[in-house]
Amino acid sequence: NLLFTWGNNNGGQLGDSTIVSKSSPVTVGNNALPSARVATRVGSSSWTAVSAGTSHTAAIRSDGILFTWGANNLGQLGDGTITVRSSPVQIGSSSWTVVSAGRLHTAAIRSDGYLFTWGYGLYGRLGTNSTLDRSSPVQIGSSSWTAVRAGSEHTAAIRSGGTLFAWGSNSSGRLGDNTTINRSSPVQIGSSSWTAVSAGSNHTGAIRSDGLLYTWGVGTDGQLGTNLTATSSPIQIGFSSWTAISAGQANMGAIRSGGTLFTWGSNTFGQLGDGTTTPRFSPVQIGSSSWTAVSFGLGRHTAAIRSGGYLFTWGSNAYGQLGDDTLVSQSSPVQIGSKEWTTVSTGGSHTVGIS
Repeated sequence: NLLFTWGNNNGGQLGDSTIVSKSSPVTVGNNALPSARVATRVGSSSWTAVSAGTSHTAAIRSDGILFTWGANNLGQLGDGTITVRSSPVQIGSSSWTVVSAGRLHTAAIRSDGYLFTWGYGLYGRLGTNSTLDRSSPVQIGSSSWTAVRAGSEHTAAIRSGGTLFAWGSNSSGRLGDNTTINRSSPVQIGSSSWTAVSAGSNHTGAIRSDGLLYTWGVGTDGQLGTNLTATSSPIQIGFSSWTAISAGQANMGAIRSGGTLFTWGSNTFGQLGDGTTTPRFSPVQIGSSSWTAVSFGLGRHTAAIRSGGYLFTWGSNAYGQLGDDTLVSQSSPVQIGSKEWTTVSTGGSHTVGIS
């Protein structure tokens, strides 16, 4: 399971020891200086998880070791410095299972279930009961956690047992606690049991244990899947059963039970993948294929993995973040090579994947 990166590299977020952008996921080996139109395999290690932030990246190796690279002006890499890294730097010696890179902060779950955050602390997005920046991982409470997602200015996570918590900026109710009060420590969202959650730029989506999908926060671009401009408490979207959710810059995507992919929200660069640039205020189905994963990052492009492991991307492509060896934006899914992919994550203007 090799790790590939492509797209914008102005902050070293591709991890190939350069700041040269790449527009296609082609393996070029370790520490080679590739051309501007070739993506890079990050090392020869085997990887299990990866997350692309706006300008930084985090990944977990198969032995559980966490590495980060890219922009670090606010300590978002977690290596105890604010030094930019254009190649992976190891974060401690612990074993990790989950990591999520947001706009300017990062969150991760250690193999013992403990949750840690680091980076920019404004609005309380780190959950440390303060707004201070942290350049090294800080443990959040003593609970055991199963899922976490770092958004633009807030964070959402699920504890063992399914209880949902959120913290950070609460502008327009993006935390879902029926207030607009910022929270610097985790606040429980309702009493339901949840299986998946995703924090976007100013909105949140989550799947309840019965498969029902809920959204909350800002909805001015249709990112809630309704005509509401904002809501501070979860609202149900339809009656279908869902298995995966991803919240992006001002949009969202989700996969129904059975594998059907739906997207909604802002669509200026075709990031919804429906062949148009028309915003959608309710879920629109993308083709008739079966999908296993979707990623809406904090930028304007999207990636998804179809059943069989085939990778597709669409949306803005100014930095080659689609990986199709062009700089042309696409409003419909474009297949990227013929490799079998297991994981993909879209950042601000770069993409990372495991194949």
